[in-house]
Amino acid sequence: MDLSIYFTNLSPEIATFIISMLPVAELRGAIPVAIGIYHLPPVTAYFIAVVGNIIPVFFILKYIEPISKFLMSKSKLFDGFFSWLFARTRRKYNGRFEKWGALALVAFVAIPLPITGGWTGAMAAFVFGIPMKKALPLIALGVMIAGVIVTGLSLGVWGF
Repeated sequence: MDLSIYFTNLSPEIATFIISMLPVAELRGAIPVAIGIYHLPPVTAYFIAVVGNIIPVFFILKYIEPISKFLMSKSKLFDGFFSWLFARTRRKYNGRFEKWGALALVAFVAIPLPITGGWTGAMAAFVFGIPMKKALPLIALGVMIAGVIVTGLSLGVWGF
């Protein structure tokens, strides 16, 4: 899917920034678009995408707890869903987080695969009770590492 058709009136830098903030695309989508379609210099694409990817992480970490508590208190449906989701996630991934600690969060965010990244890392930090002051730099480091990997792949440095 060519996301550039939705951003035709925006500068390549702003479009890259917006794409990097999207939950599914994040910088994994933004950097290839910036380099391949907009022909931005790789360093520019990397910097814009990393910053754009980290901004939503800040807001997720800051507001997910009060929003989830509010929704859980107002709706049995949300209470049941969040309780199930949190219990399932803790049960499924708790061993990895206990074994690897902070490194697990960095690695999880750094691996440029679907359903990993800053958004999911912020959700995981919340579920596992990692405080924002600790989670934000760990997730930012993971985002920066993912940015290096995606930029390298976009430039063909690491071929398959």
